[in-house]
Amino acid sequence: MIQGAHRFPRQDTVVYGRPAAEVVIELAKRYGASRLMIMTTKSLLEAAQTLSADLGILSAGVFSDIAAHSPRTDVIAGANAAREAKADLLVAFGGGSVIDATKVMQLCLWWAGIKQPEDLGPWRLGRGEDRRDASAIQSGVRMIAIPTTLSAAEFTAVAGVTDGEKKVKEAYTHPDMAPKAVVLDPALTLTTPAKLWFSTGLKAIDHAVEQLCNLQRAPMGDAVAAEGLRLLAEGLPACKETPNDLEARAICQHGMWLAISGGASGRGMGASHAIGHTLGGTYGVPHGITSCITLHAVLEWNKNYGADRQALVAKLMGRRTLPASVVVRDLVIKLGLPWRLSEVLIGASHLRDIAEHTMHDRGIRTNPRPIRNADDIIQILELAA
Repeated sequence: MIQGAHRFPRQDTVVYGRPAAEVVIELAKRYGASRLMIMTTKSLLEAAQTLSADLGILSAGVFSDIAAHSPRTDVIAGANAAREAKADLLVAFGGGSVIDATKVMQLCLWWAGIKQPEDLGPWRLGRGEDRRDASAIQSGVRMIAIPTTLSAAEFTAVAGVTDGEKKVKEAYTHPDMAPKAVVLDPALTLTTPAKLWFSTGLKAIDHAVEQLCNLQRAPMGDAVAAEGLRLLAEGLPACKETPNDLEARAICQHGMWLAISGGASGRGMGASHAIGHTLGGTYGVPHGITSCITLHAVLEWNKNYGADRQALVAKLMGRRTLPASVVVRDLVIKLGLPWRLSEVLIGASHLRDIAEHTMHDRGIRTNPRPIRNADDIIQILELAA
C-alpha cells in the first residue's frame, strides 16, 4: 500500500489571466491592508514604480535592492525598509530570488530579534546546536507574489537565502512563509529577458522530472508533475517561436505551478537540485541555468534506476523514442541555453570542490540511484562538463 502525505501550502488564492494591479487592489481590500511595500530588483524598478503608481495611496513604497540568490544582507535591508514604512502587506514582484528574499523578510518582521544578517543563522534548516525552530514564531505581516519568471518559488513555504560570507545557500521555512496569494499575469512577463524566462522554465521542468523519477510513488504529486511537464514542453517552444504569445506564456505559468506542486508530496528532489544549489549559492550560476546543466547529466547517470519513469518523461515531452537525458538536453539547446559547465566557465579543477560541497545537500539522499560519495557526484559533473 502506498503511504505518504501531501502538504498544501497555506495560500489563500491564485489569480491568473488578469492585470496584476487590479488584482492586488482587490486582495488588499480583502486582507484589510492599506500600506503595500513592493519588493523587487533593480532590473524591474521601472515596472515596479508603474505598479506602485497604479496602486495609488495603497503603495507604501518600492524596495529594489534584492540581488540574485537572495543575499542575507538584502533580506535584512528589505525587512528594515518595510518596518520603517509600516507596511502591512508585502508584494514580491520578480523572480525566484525576489520571492525567496521576501519570504524570509516576513520572518524578520515576525521576530523582532532578526535585524542583522547574522541573526538569520539560527533559523535556517538543518542540524546544529545553534538551530532554532522557526515554526514556533507567530506570523504577522504576510506577502503576495507577482512572478515574472518560471522559478515557482511563490508556491512553496521554503526559501533559499545566501550567506554571503560563507558563500552558501541556506534554506528557511515556516508554515506561513508561502505567499498568501499569487497573481499570474502573463503580460508582465513580456519584458523578462528570454534567457531568464527559458532557463527558469528548465528549472520548472527540473521540478517535475525529479518528482516523476523519484522511486517513491505519490499519486497526487505524480499527476500534477506530469501535467506540469507536458504543459512546459508545449509552452516553452511556443514562446521561443512567438515571444509575444500571451497564451503560450500562460501555459508555461500553469505548467510551472503544477510542476512545483508535485513537491508537496514530501519525497524530496534529487541530485540535479542538490548540485544546482552548490552551483548557485557557491559559484553564482543563475538559478535556472543550473538545471540546464545538471538535469540531463543526472538523468544519464540515473538511467538504469527507474527506466520506466524516464520513459514517461520522454513521452510527456513529446519524444517517446529518445532517452530522457537527450530529450532534456535537446530542449535546452533549442532554447539557446548553456548545457555544459564549461559554458559557465567552470572547469575540471572545480569538480572536487563542487562534489564535496554537494554531499551536504539533502537532495542526494533522495536521488533514484544511490550516491555513495563525492566521486559519484564527480561522475555526474563529468557528464555535464
